[in-house]
Amino acid sequence: MNNSWLKNNTFHYSKFNDLIQLVEMKQKKKLSISLCLPTLNEERTIAKEIVIIKSELMTRYPLLDEIVVVDSGSTDKTRDIARSFGADVYKADDILPELDNYKGKGENLWKALYITKGDIIIYLDADIKNIHHRFVYGLIGPLIMSDKIKFCKAFYDRPIAIGKSKIRPTGGGRVTELVIRPLFSLFFPELTQILQPLSGEYAGFRQIFEKIHFPIGYGIETSMILDIYNKWGLDVMSQVDLEKRVHRNQSTKALGKMSFAIIKTFINREIKFDKIKLKDDLFDEMIQYNLVKNEFKPDIFDYKGFERPPIIDNPKYREKFNITPK
Repeated sequence: MNNSWLKNNTFHYSKFNDLIQLVEMKQKKKLSISLCLPTLNEERTIAKEIVIIKSELMTRYPLLDEIVVVDSGSTDKTRDIARSFGADVYKADDILPELDNYKGKGENLWKALYITKGDIIIYLDADIKNIHHRFVYGLIGPLIMSDKIKFCKAFYDRPIAIGKSKIRPTGGGRVTELVIRPLFSLFFPELTQILQPLSGEYAGFRQIFEKIHFPIGYGIETSMILDIYNKWGLDVMSQVDLEKRVHRNQSTKALGKMSFAIIKTFINREIKFDKIKLKDDLFDEMIQYNLVKNEFKPDIFDYKGFERPPIIDNPKYREKFNITPK
């Protein structure tokens, strides 16, 4: 396998920390840039993310044109807090309300395409405990400074938070190493050069995002990489080292559900790409077990794998962005 992509398309965020240069290049290319934060009960971290990014990348350096929060139906104060700090806040269910509503990160990201304005869209998870504006400008840098890169993915060291104050320096990225990397190694070895394919931070041009499917749940990061690779190849992608990201730890059981959805998404893509054929349909249920009063009870996670089609196929989207059907 040729590792030239890893060498040529992998960057450190410090390469792009000349924010004046980024703003000048953005203006020269006449680009607009939107940041989307998908949320569900993120009242503890959302304010800090908005304050830091807005002050550094809107007030101090006019790199971003808008910060948009798309919320899955938080029951805490996430929406109120985000709105009070100047973000444009939407409930996912209120966007394109004529469609059936679904819950999931991929749903929020897909609907964000309709309500954002930017030529470039950055998607950033809202639970980053060590937020810094490098998470945004590091992802924007390759897109602005290169004429061929259209999508950029974050990678980082992933210490995990244990309780309120303790940090364990290793242990993150378990699903990547146990699920995605083996699958990529088997079917797409060139994609193993993407160091953290499941990272929740990435940016890309609208012209890319609007032409791919969006699974509504955990499979969104996997499908995004596979679809972009299938349509445009590896050379339009890049990755940026953001050094460290502190996040919430998840239980092994929760990661099992995530893995189930990712594997199902991956297999469905392989069928779509005509790489494999199945004699029978896949089942929709992930079956785990809980011990309840000395008896094992099944705990069933249902994942049908619904996907939103490319949003460019939506008539209201085409009308809003003045896109003529081909």
